[in-house]
Amino acid sequence: MATINPAAGKPVADSALANIPRLITDYYALKPNPAEPTQRVAFGTSGHRGTSHKTSFNENHILATTQAICDYRRQQGLDGPLFIGIDTHALAEPALVSALEVFAANGVEVMVDQHRGYTPTPVISHAIISHNKGRKDHLADGVVVTPSHNPPEDGGYKYNPPHGGPADTDATAEIERQANIYLANELAGVSRVTYEQARKLGTVHPYDYVTPYVEDLGRVVDLDAIKSAGVKIGIDPLGGAAVHYWQPIIERYGINATVVNERVDPTFRFMTVDWDGKIRMDCSSPYAMASLIGMRERFDVAFANDTDADRHGIVTRSGGLMNPNHFLATSIAYLFAHRPDWRADAAIGKTIVSSSIIDRVARKLNRKLVETPVGFKWFVEGLGSGGFGFAGEESAGASFLKRDGTVWTTDKDGLILGLLAAEIMAKRGRDPSELYKELTAELGAPVYARIDVPATPPQKAALKALTPDKLGLTELAGDPVRAVHTTAPGNGQSFGGVKVETDQGWFAARPSGTEDVNKLYAESFRDEAHLKRIQSEAQAALAKVG
Repeated sequence: MATINPAAGKPVADSALANIPRLITDYYALKPNPAEPTQRVAFGTSGHRGTSHKTSFNENHILATTQAICDYRRQQGLDGPLFIGIDTHALAEPALVSALEVFAANGVEVMVDQHRGYTPTPVISHAIISHNKGRKDHLADGVVVTPSHNPPEDGGYKYNPPHGGPADTDATAEIERQANIYLANELAGVSRVTYEQARKLGTVHPYDYVTPYVEDLGRVVDLDAIKSAGVKIGIDPLGGAAVHYWQPIIERYGINATVVNERVDPTFRFMTVDWDGKIRMDCSSPYAMASLIGMRERFDVAFANDTDADRHGIVTRSGGLMNPNHFLATSIAYLFAHRPDWRADAAIGKTIVSSSIIDRVARKLNRKLVETPVGFKWFVEGLGSGGFGFAGEESAGASFLKRDGTVWTTDKDGLILGLLAAEIMAKRGRDPSELYKELTAELGAPVYARIDVPATPPQKAALKALTPDKLGLTELAGDPVRAVHTTAPGNGQSFGGVKVETDQGWFAARPSGTEDVNKLYAESFRDEAHLKRIQSEAQAALAKVG
């Protein structure tokens, strides 16, 4: 088990703060060596991430990746506007400027916040979908400059194609491949103008992101009910991109909400330290959320978002910080009972390592459950078509349809999940923690945990290549094994690991993409002792095949 740092949950010491001037200097001064794997562009579903100190997120990365996106747009025949937003990490501003210099040189029409402010990931998704509605040509796409909840030193750069959600592997692989060719060729072939020229060319347009998103919010969450019930809400943007969205929402809908922290500071000195002593804007961590948890008695319900506002953390007076799986289950149970205009066949999307309490809720609702590999990209098509009413993943990311059953966003939206917690309180008169207790009284109370198990590269490779017959498990923690999966049941896609299920529990294991560990997820519907037995037997079984 992970060792908790003594500073966890406490205010950040000055000595732990990022050196922002040095971070920015390194962004421009350090040049990546493409022969070094850690300095190449690694453009996955969440885009490219890194830090300028380690020459993994620098100007050349952004110039090369932006040109690769321009090339990809041409290949796909995309000539509509590109919506671009940034979060509040220090490296976001310089990366935006680098990107605009390349986009302008390539003639891409780019929409930037009219006040040079911050734009949440779901707002970019909403803008893309709104623009493309009813269109067959001149389709829009987007870029978000964010490393999500990662530490202040990090930067991130991700691409959302015209469907508005995370790009699939075909797109990201092509962008990564071409970006690394540009790096290897010392940026030969990258078109670029100066920032001053970019602003004069007429392709960079100021855009009001706030108003369309805020005006549309009432179509996805029942804000009138929240106002009428007078639910007292606390909101902490954790210094992230949603910080300037909440006051317009409060004023537009007249809800009784207080933004408890409106500070933006690239060092994030106002945070409390995460479990390992690092600063992370992780709204699902009780250590990073210690300040808001401490205010729980002041509000009926409170919530926070991570830095690009695609994740949510829900704090209730009765239960404190909710486990993400618990809130997902509660949200699903509530929404499918309070959205009569959703399609009768609208399904529930969940990742394969999310809690099985969601499976039990789906059966209770008589709704189809679609279980996918980890990654929100698997939910894009279903949310876009209205085929998924709700889709969520265990790491506190989710989205759901508008009240009329049409698409809201195809990327995660932490703002609407926070507001949904308030709607639940308004409509049901009890907070989400209390409703979760009612659910588990009927369906069983799971105990869930994820641990990291040290693994060598050969052991990680063996896990990735594992087949059900090689594992050979017929019993787990005293119960017969009823299923062994190496592909997700919902779409038949490999998830790079294995999942073993019984009627009373399960485990899933998959190798980490960044560390020498295998991630082991497990859940019991009996008790903590049963969970530990599942974990122990899982590790023993995996050791035999590794």
